[in-house]
Amino acid sequence: MSTPTDFERMLRGVELRVTRPRLAVLSVVHDHPHADTDSIIGLVREGLGGVSHQAVYDVLRALTTAGLLRRIEPPGSVARYEARVGDNHHHVVCRSCGVIADVDCATGSAPCLTASDDHGFTIDEAEIIYRGLCPDCSTATSS
Repeated sequence: MSTPTDFERMLRGVELRVTRPRLAVLSVVHDHPHADTDSIIGLVREGLGGVSHQAVYDVLRALTTAGLLRRIEPPGSVARYEARVGDNHHHVVCRSCGVIADVDCATGSAPCLTASDDHGFTIDEAEIIYRGLCPDCSTATSS
């Protein structure tokens, strides 16, 4: 895992000031991939105390804009955040419990970025969501 010093370097690398809330949010999202905003707020407050909802929202927006975090919005779910950025990975979502896991592109460098008709767009990202039952829910269903 990353250390506070790593997080400080990350923030400085994108020309953001190093603040306790930014360090706390980066740490929480690195430790809890695909966490929703309320979970992130709760975990940040455990470490910092009285940080406001708005402060965490502002930090999430700044870190996402700077490319240090990625915001995903699986259909039927609230926004979630992850620290895995800079690649074109996808997600698998359990239909029963909602757990989310990362899925690398199926083959090659990023075949999903070659659309059958790009309508003139320069495509640099594709969002593919696989759905099914996670191992725990599959076992519970078959029992």
